[in-house]
Amino acid sequence: MFPFVLRAAALAAAMLPGLCAAAPLTLDEALQLASQRSETAHSARAGVAGASEASRAAGQLPDPVLGVSLENLPVTGPDRFSSTRDSMTMKRIGISQEWVSAEKRSLRTAAATAAVAREAAVLAVASADTRLQTALAYIDAYYAAEALRLSVLNEGHAREAMEAAKVRLASGGGAAQDVLGLSSAQGMAEDETADLRQQLASFRINLSRWIGRPAEELAAPAMAKVPGEQAYVDASPGVVARMRDIEVARQQAAVAASNRHPNWTWQAAYGQRTGYSDLVTVGVNIPLTIAPAARQDRETASKQALVEKAEADLAEATRAAQADYRQLASEEQHHTHRIAQYRGAVLVPAVQRTAAATAAYGSNQASLVLVFEARHAELEARRKLLNLQRELARMRAQLAYKPLFAEDLQ
Repeated sequence: MFPFVLRAAALAAAMLPGLCAAAPLTLDEALQLASQRSETAHSARAGVAGASEASRAAGQLPDPVLGVSLENLPVTGPDRFSSTRDSMTMKRIGISQEWVSAEKRSLRTAAATAAVAREAAVLAVASADTRLQTALAYIDAYYAAEALRLSVLNEGHAREAMEAAKVRLASGGGAAQDVLGLSSAQGMAEDETADLRQQLASFRINLSRWIGRPAEELAAPAMAKVPGEQAYVDASPGVVARMRDIEVARQQAAVAASNRHPNWTWQAAYGQRTGYSDLVTVGVNIPLTIAPAARQDRETASKQALVEKAEADLAEATRAAQADYRQLASEEQHHTHRIAQYRGAVLVPAVQRTAAATAAYGSNQASLVLVFEARHAELEARRKLLNLQRELARMRAQLAYKPLFAEDLQ
């Protein structure tokens, strides 16, 4: 008994990799793969890193300036080009430092931090767009595979009906026109299957572009929770980006306003003369803001105008997000109702018609062509239902994946 258990366990362990490999890809797995390999998100992360490094330098004082000079060097007469004969000649070395107040440095740091937050929003938008495009590609590929399955089933029905019609015709119980009609139907079914295979291949190529590998088997898409209108608007990429733009513009306006008070530059120098005392010089350079209304105030006004522009862009982005949500939600509700109504009013009668035609054919009360037509009508109804379900899934994907997730902004 014990060796049998060991053999069974070993067999199960040997089959496990094959079973795992055969597991269909889920939507969540596809989204994770796409997020890991997105070059757009990688580019945005580099932008965040660059802005973060710049923010660390924003609050620092400017580098000091070292000055070295040879002053009052004679260039004519017997002492020309001599640095030791004339008492006016002096070798000088000095250092100067522009002083930026702590308040100004704090404002510059705040502006740089706001720029980091804006870059983080760009990263979040890139991640959300990758997520949405992957979800749409996944939905297209999944429903294209389902449509192909229906078409292959229809092709099989056509082939079976064609073979049965030939048998009946050979036995003298069928009609030649039935064979011709079914032959044409079989050709149409084969052409339709070939077309759907090409569509599926195209959709799979698009999906592999996002996830980085082929995906032959896909699980039914399980969507994330659809947010409410206010949550959708607050997390809308356009709204979040405009909010960060406003903060950046406000901080830059504050920095521009602080420039009305100029930075002083302190300097100290040591001069050496031959035969005379060495000299020390200290001083300060103070820029004179003789026309602040024409320069500094103009720069501040230009930055304030950018704040107003960003606020107007935010208002417009908010309206667009509200309209987008309401339109998608309305269409989602309409398609949900339409699918339920279509299932009861069209698909169920089509299934019943197929059953009735099959029963009539079994009792020699209907031709094989009628059975095939009933089956074809049922498959067409199922195909249209698939199209409606695909459109509904795409709408729900846009509602669920277009807005930013909370972890996108962390």
